[in-house]
Amino acid sequence: MTHAHHGTPVVAEGAALDAARGAVVMIHGRGAGPDNILELVPVIGRPSFAYLAPAAANRTWYPSSFMRPFAENEPFLSAALTRIGEVLSDLAARGVPAERVVLLGFSQGACLAGEYAVRHPQRYGGVVMLSGGLIGPPGTTWPTTGRLLETPVFLGCSDRDAHIPKDRVDESAAVFEQMGAEVTERIYPNMGHLVTSDEIVFVRAMLDHL
Repeated sequence: MTHAHHGTPVVAEGAALDAARGAVVMIHGRGAGPDNILELVPVIGRPSFAYLAPAAANRTWYPSSFMRPFAENEPFLSAALTRIGEVLSDLAARGVPAERVVLLGFSQGACLAGEYAVRHPQRYGGVVMLSGGLIGPPGTTWPTTGRLLETPVFLGCSDRDAHIPKDRVDESAAVFEQMGAEVTERIYPNMGHLVTSDEIVFVRAMLDHL
């Protein structure tokens, strides 16, 4: 069955899958594309990993803010989650199971990475949310009965991000903790909506332990 993001390209960099230590699924933000998020690959500097960046149709995973009612972002949100699942299924079929896969996203992509992990709980190599939070309007409660089995989860965000309220980052961290993840949350004063060198250092350490 096709969906809004069906068959969009997945751009790969880094090591070949059959020789890689693991894989990093890199999920771009709104109005961007694989080329944008893949700019982090040389900065991370871990060439023994495979980096795969799926493309959103029309460069946007879902149309409205991640904190709007779910209906405003459908059917695109469900399609986006399906697309990430397809990438993970393909990796598993090629010998890279979820426990060797890091889901890494920025902004809209960070929200999608975290939401996917919460909706499909298992042991992942890691989840990295750079300026993002779990998806849903204020008052959303996320099911926390699933187990993330000590998956390392990193949430980094500014204390004054125009798109991502700090309260939602805090809420998201608490959900991951309740699901049994090993959570690191870092709030950066006046950072803005970008990726910091401190976050990159954490990602490197996460990959080094994979």
